[in-house]
Amino acid sequence: MPINSETILKVQELTKSVQLEDKILELLQPINLEVKAGESLAIVGSSGSGKTTLLSILAGLDLPSSGQVYLKNHALHQFNEEQRSEVRAQHVGFIFQQFLLINSLTALENVMLPAELANQPDALERGKALLAQVGLGERGNHYPSQLSGGEQQRVAIARAFIANPDVLFADEPTGNLDTSTGVHIADLLFEMNKDIGTTLVLVTHDEKLAARCQRQVVMNSGVLTENKTLNKVSVEAKNEPDEIKGEFAEHETTTDKIGS
Repeated sequence: MPINSETILKVQELTKSVQLEDKILELLQPINLEVKAGESLAIVGSSGSGKTTLLSILAGLDLPSSGQVYLKNHALHQFNEEQRSEVRAQHVGFIFQQFLLINSLTALENVMLPAELANQPDALERGKALLAQVGLGERGNHYPSQLSGGEQQRVAIARAFIANPDVLFADEPTGNLDTSTGVHIADLLFEMNKDIGTTLVLVTHDEKLAARCQRQVVMNSGVLTENKTLNKVSVEAKNEPDEIKGEFAEHETTTDKIGS
């Protein structure tokens, strides 16, 4: 089922389950979801609700047990790991909560790596510029072991930006950062969304970060719902001061199930 030119990501009747010794554990109930090109989407929910499992499938890091997953018209559910890897290299950027930097490479080399693998001629210049943009312009020659957790996450964010991905998937992108750095990183994420047209798909517990997204969906025990009230408040609050943006949590909410 090809997706239209405005839809960059689409899933239909997506499920995920794992076989335990004596039973089948249903991680994701049937999910239908569309994400438009250039859109920002926050996936929120409690720990263990299935948020990261869904993110991994949307990004082509894992396969669903059933259902269809399309990214830029690529049928990920029909692809093997090598084919999905090619799609990720061409279209996807990642920010992981665990950083996943290569310890034997410097900060600058970590940032440059995706661009070098894609044979981009300006990898060095872009790598330096992105490190400066996340406040680490003077730390390019340092190795991950010489950086704090927050600095390592900023390196990971710069690395995700370097290939100008069509879709940026982020798992708790500000979770390991101090407040001021987290605000700066959030500004970078939404600047990229606006200026470059990158689609953002975020998993986050940060209410203010979620409120800045155009849409929010809620994961609860493997069931995905779209929160219409929160989405309306997000749109109305995106140009308001931070203290107003954070007030969305006080509103009464309604949800519609996204699934069968």
